[in-house]
Amino acid sequence: MSHSHVLVVDDEADIRTLIKDILTDEGYSVETAANAGEARVARSGRRFDLILLDIWMPDTDGITLLREWSDSGDLHCPVVIMSGHGTVDTAVEATRLGAFDFVEKPLSLAKLLRTVEAALESAGRQSRTATSLLPSLLAPVGRSEIMKALRERVQQYARHDGSVLISGEAGSGRGAFARYMHALSRRSNDPLTSLTAAAVTESSAEEQLLGREDGGEIVVGAVERAAGGTLVIDELSDLSDAAQKILIGVIEDGEFTRLGGTTPVKIKSRLVATVAADYEALIEAGKLRRDLVAQLSVLHLRVPPLREYSEDVPELLNYYVDKLVDAEGLTFRRFGVAAQNRLRNYPWPDNVRELKHLVRRLLLSGSDADIALDEVEAEISVVDFVGEPLVKQDLLALPLREAREQFERSYLQQQLVLCNGKVGLLAKRVGMERTHLYRKLRALGVDFKSVGSDD
Repeated sequence: MSHSHVLVVDDEADIRTLIKDILTDEGYSVETAANAGEARVARSGRRFDLILLDIWMPDTDGITLLREWSDSGDLHCPVVIMSGHGTVDTAVEATRLGAFDFVEKPLSLAKLLRTVEAALESAGRQSRTATSLLPSLLAPVGRSEIMKALRERVQQYARHDGSVLISGEAGSGRGAFARYMHALSRRSNDPLTSLTAAAVTESSAEEQLLGREDGGEIVVGAVERAAGGTLVIDELSDLSDAAQKILIGVIEDGEFTRLGGTTPVKIKSRLVATVAADYEALIEAGKLRRDLVAQLSVLHLRVPPLREYSEDVPELLNYYVDKLVDAEGLTFRRFGVAAQNRLRNYPWPDNVRELKHLVRRLLLSGSDADIALDEVEAEISVVDFVGEPLVKQDLLALPLREAREQFERSYLQQQLVLCNGKVGLLAKRVGMERTHLYRKLRALGVDFKSVGSDD
């Protein structure tokens, strides 16, 4: 490997220096380029065995440069894409143009060296398919311990074929984890089919799920359409009771018969379903069948709300800025430190989905390069928290007195429920004198009489 020549193309000087030092210590000959222009000059002067290419550069982006080399027939060595963030479309395009793999920033020394070695060993062989890049680019963003553990759990589940129940709040990214799991699995070359449960009507549930036969015509349903891949059922509790019963029978039998048909069809796809975080309450309310949940939860993945890993908010903000600028042609803007810190302490009632929408609005509405704190405050001040639990309420948006009253009201209401409405028990639980507690409840407008009777 000591004779292998590597070109590192990245607009960040510290990244170029770091990679050059690492690879030089490993015995590689390394040349660097700060932009596309320098990369062209470097390639005109010598032949390289490997190119490490950053996507986001000021003059010409890495994908455009890769396309330029590919279209000219001048790409004679493997290329490894480097980026902190990417999209599925970028992955597919990069691989189509000849990219070998994808390395995430911040760089992992071990991963970088393994990828460089594998890329050099691959020289002269046919490059891998697009699916080799997709898992890395589909991986949900975040360096917190929560997200690291979650990605590791998904990677474990991807090696198995058991059905998976993914629970979490709306907007938390349950679908993203389902796509990531599929991309990592042995089924990644087969279809990933999504079924919105609310779109399955009561009258046509059997046909939509299982398909139908009419004479010589066959219309396949969602279960069969996945064809050896993965079927993701979005919001399981939105399925009607009839549809839930059909699905239970299909899972138990391992096969089904199309409506109007006579020949059994084996289930070849993996079933994954998303469900609300409080799905046990939905079962108790009769909106979700416990036996269906049991059938689908061979493996269970809980996706946490964004407020539980708020340290990842700055990275998520930067990720969606890059993604929306790339995918929708929006003007690039960066979040100031004060704005990022404010959003780290925001409760995100609609989770990652809300964050993405917020980023889009801020990119569309402002002209300054930096997104300031006052812009963020103006956007999040319109959110209505009425009826939301305390953890989803933005107390930082309120004056101190109102925030304190809001906290006390929510705190005492929840504690009162736990005490079955018994104020005497509540007084002991919260450590307050009973007469003072009565006055506090009345002042805050807490209707303790409607919860239960006092002891």
